Amino acid sequence: MKDVMPLTRRRFLEVSSLVGGGLLVGCRIGRSPSASPSASAFDASASSVGPFEPNAFVAIGRDGRVRFSCHRNEMGQDVHTALAMLVAEELEVDPREMEIVQAPAAPELYTNSLLGAQITGGSTSVRDAWEPLRRAGATARSMLVSAAAARWSVPASECRAEGGTVVHPSKGRLRYAELAVAAAEQPVPEDVALKPSSAFRVIGRPLDRLDGSDKARGRTQYGIDVSLPGMVHAALLPCPVLGGRVVSYDASLVRRRPGVRAVVDLGEGVAVIADRFFEAQAALDLLVVRWDEGPAAKLDTGRIRAELEHAAGEPGAVVRQAGDSAAVLASGDVLEARYATQLLAHMTLEPQNCLAVVSADGVDVYASTQYPQGAQAIAAEAAGVDPSRVRIHAQPIGGGFGRRLDVDFVGQAVRIAKALPGTPVKLIWSREDDVTHDFYRPPSLHVLRGSVAEGRIAALEHKMISPSVTARAFPVFVNEGLDPFMTEGTADFSYAIPNLDLRTVIREVGLRVGYWRSVSHAQNAFAIECFVDELAHAGGHDPVDFRLAMLGDLPRQAAVLRRVAETSGYRAGASSGRAFGVASMQCYGSHVAAIAELSSRADGLRIERLCLAVDCGIAIHPDQVEAQIEGAAVTGLIQTLRSKITLEHGRVQQGNFDDFPIPRLREVPPIEVVRITSEETPGGIGEVGTPLVAPAVANAVFALTGKRIRSLPLEDGGVRFV
Repeated sequence: MKDVMPLTRRRFLEVSSLVGGGLLVGCRIGRSPSASPSASAFDASASSVGPFEPNAFVAIGRDGRVRFSCHRNEMGQDVHTALAMLVAEELEVDPREMEIVQAPAAPELYTNSLLGAQITGGSTSVRDAWEPLRRAGATARSMLVSAAAARWSVPASECRAEGGTVVHPSKGRLRYAELAVAAAEQPVPEDVALKPSSAFRVIGRPLDRLDGSDKARGRTQYGIDVSLPGMVHAALLPCPVLGGRVVSYDASLVRRRPGVRAVVDLGEGVAVIADRFFEAQAALDLLVVRWDEGPAAKLDTGRIRAELEHAAGEPGAVVRQAGDSAAVLASGDVLEARYATQLLAHMTLEPQNCLAVVSADGVDVYASTQYPQGAQAIAAEAAGVDPSRVRIHAQPIGGGFGRRLDVDFVGQAVRIAKALPGTPVKLIWSREDDVTHDFYRPPSLHVLRGSVAEGRIAALEHKMISPSVTARAFPVFVNEGLDPFMTEGTADFSYAIPNLDLRTVIREVGLRVGYWRSVSHAQNAFAIECFVDELAHAGGHDPVDFRLAMLGDLPRQAAVLRRVAETSGYRAGASSGRAFGVASMQCYGSHVAAIAELSSRADGLRIERLCLAVDCGIAIHPDQVEAQIEGAAVTGLIQTLRSKITLEHGRVQQGNFDDFPIPRLREVPPIEVVRITSEETPGGIGEVGTPLVAPAVANAVFALTGKRIRSLPLEDGGVRFV
């Protein structure tokens, strides 16, 4: 990872200027979430401040307005509302009256302690902020109460905060607006008490999205919507093969076109800058480029699969082991299977785009990104300046799904903008380039062996073979052949099996890969949950009861499985042309189970209903928990039904929604979400609904037709969904 910026006096002044002379409170949000906020959090010379001890900010102005700088990026998951609710709960204000601003790229303040960088992803936003943001609100409240007590000359213990005011039984009531300046002079408490869940008035209660009105009325400005005075536009002609380079080009015809400002050789492609976007895009057709397509020109889908098959013979790195699976499997009846998943694109509705201004004052970047820290680093590198001179203006994201954890488009925009210093230049990728130059979800191969005894799995072996995203994006996290994101779904494997051997093999295939919603949980869940289903049927056991028998050590997981079976009306086997399929796992600190109900029709199979039960601990914003499960389940349908990326001679064969289909409304079944109330610490929710859709549907296909399909998408296995 790139080095991160120290906290400078200038950045402190930039942040504190938002307050207008009121109260500014920071909370420690990095390695030590239990540490109390302190004034030293804003002192550039304080030794306690470092790149992994960042701060989030709560500001109260002279007018009493509460401003919350949200350090996570909005991409439809409503993170602004959820995190504002954490602050509002302890600060005793109505979140609907708070002003929410997007925090800048400042890893020294906003590092995600679960991911080690300023990132929005991995279903970590609430988990990371659960205690620190409540503590920030509680600290501000305590200082306001102390200020009121001092003004009234009464003990602070006789005062309480409510509804944006401090109240005393005999002295009356003071608004936060009246106390903000005095509160800023109060000592920061060493520790503050947080409310018990029984006292929550905001957390867990219904609340409309704080950005809902703007989005419904089209007022939300995404990255692609940003416009600045004097702005020009750029379009890019990339090499048709990923990794290919420009050898030479002829732009003589392009330069004669009206409106064309410049032509820029980026190495990986050639960009045209023009007054209008469609002028720039049309000019690309006049470019004559000679390419060095590189080694990726030899890639095709069959070759990639062969690479994974070849690597299946390697021993791999051990994720989890128990007992002696090899001995057990050598002495009894063994079931063996291979499962596979394909490359997938992200298909964000908003294509990649970035507006950049390179000037003597530094670099300004306007982009929809999940990774402001990475955007800042790549922009600085592209412009040849220190990261402290790069200002990231993060915009709401029109679809992330992991794609916007990569910031290649930011680097491109800055390099293009250097051709016109001081001029705002907006780069927009075409839809086709967005599909053909993605960071794809890796393909995977899964080799499984298992046996059953006394109604349970006696031994299980699973080996996942796949390229590693993390080895490219964050290589520091890959240790002794283990990519922690490849082990999702195996490192947190749910079932109690006495003899277990779970491994991974990293095999690069020469294609750039990226994080895709739920990452390896989706791939491992498909293989393992389908194979568990195979073992259940091989032993003559009900698939739900079979799983429950192995969940004695995980009562929360067993509870969601029982609940989803009850809610869905589950029954084993096929009846009246209908059947159910089940899948279950823990992921992102939450527990989830899913059942798919399928019917057989004259023209194919129909998914009649998806039912998911989830225990995510304390639900901050219950409506959005359900919305995220529903949306994630639709994402699960993408990998399940018919979507895939294929290659021929290094060229991606898909280019738009017509040949990489997203489920249409008529194809999306009713989705029922059952939320189990819990007092446990919040788990992640944004990706939890994705992994189990594919195995639940595949298991239902088997229950209905007797056909076991072991590769995604399922329609490649000879079934048709209608």
